[in-house]
Amino acid sequence: GFDIIFFWVARMVMLSMHFLRDDDGQPQVPFETVYVHGLIRDEQGQKMSKSKGNVIDPLDMIDGISLEDLQAKRTANMMQPQFAKKIAARTKKQFPQGIEAYGADALRFTLCALASTGRDINWDMKRLEGYRNFCNKLWNAARYVLLHTEGCDCNGDTDGYELSLADQWIVSRLQAAQTDVEHALNNYRFDLASQALYDFVWNEYCDWYLELSKPVLWDENGRQTLKTGTRRTLVRVLEAILRLAHPMLPFITEEIWQSIAPLANIDGDTIMQRPYPKADPALINLEAESDIEWLKSVIVGIRSLRAQMNISPAKLLSVVLEKGGAEDHRRLQQNNQFLCKLAHLSEINWAAEGEEVPVSMTAIAGDLEILVPLAGHVDIEDERQRLSREVNKLHTEIDKLEAKLSNASFVNKAPSHIVDKERQKLEELRTSDQILRDRLAAVSRIESN
Repeated sequence: GFDIIFFWVARMVMLSMHFLRDDDGQPQVPFETVYVHGLIRDEQGQKMSKSKGNVIDPLDMIDGISLEDLQAKRTANMMQPQFAKKIAARTKKQFPQGIEAYGADALRFTLCALASTGRDINWDMKRLEGYRNFCNKLWNAARYVLLHTEGCDCNGDTDGYELSLADQWIVSRLQAAQTDVEHALNNYRFDLASQALYDFVWNEYCDWYLELSKPVLWDENGRQTLKTGTRRTLVRVLEAILRLAHPMLPFITEEIWQSIAPLANIDGDTIMQRPYPKADPALINLEAESDIEWLKSVIVGIRSLRAQMNISPAKLLSVVLEKGGAEDHRRLQQNNQFLCKLAHLSEINWAAEGEEVPVSMTAIAGDLEILVPLAGHVDIEDERQRLSREVNKLHTEIDKLEAKLSNASFVNKAPSHIVDKERQKLEELRTSDQILRDRLAAVSRIESN
């Protein structure tokens, strides 16, 4: 944090200039650039200190520590031993099971993510837990890639493979991610670099591309050149991700890279000797990005209707499409395989203009209307009663929370972050209530028809 500028940085500069000279006798400085992040505080914004008993040793977050050992560590050799019991009790309340092992990479990535431009960083164990999950996500993605590529043709010569729409899309999105991460690192915005990496790996590569690869790889009648192209893309994009993430996740990326590199036809002993990835504008494909965004919006719309109608994700659906334009027709024709697999559909029908469609729940994707007929999926009366019960339950919770926040004693005496948390919870309940009442109104209209 900034408090070491004088105690360490300035003194090193002064001592180096005093003792070190170049051949011309000019004083030398030990470094030209100094990066100073905010002062790391505890979750309440208090400065960490032994007397407060709120210090968290980074090694304890890496390797884990039991509650008993943590209490002993925080209360040993205190200048004010009379506070030992209080600190031990507070430690038990904060870490009832001790601190579990999160690993060095999760800790390192969390520090990058929290390194914003402010003077203070409030440490958040939930963020550490979240980025440990991110490490697990990357590890599981690598397992999927290895499962579908080891022992298979992943390289393909110039004429030996073809790329699916999803392959072209993820390669294009990789260029954007590489640009964003490099720009952020060059400007010492490690928080933005980690966020760009997180968004690409979790939200695009894992959540969408890995799923989009399955219809190609699992199609028994599919073209081998298309499967080779998908395997090639899986491996090469993951290898680029590993190099992109290596400064922030050095250990897990090295471990995975040792298995991925041979599949990508890359020689070398370590990822540390590989060049940092750079974006190639020639690989940006805006049409593929637009087509996949359309596909995603349709799939999300269908999944939303499933949730609203309480239909199991395992149940096949028949979907009717209305309106839309020529571009929607083209995209449907090209992506029918992806759409049926990922949305778990039995069939997709396009309603002709003026054609009467069955009573349905509707979602919107641009100009396109997505209809899921209610017949065979939902008992209207049961659904109306279920929604009514949920609305009544929510109203009870809202009434209790409103009464609590109307109590001046609570608002004035409780810590501000607790009051803010309760207010946020109330807003979330009100939003959920509105969604449920809208669904109930839609079901009631269908019932009356």
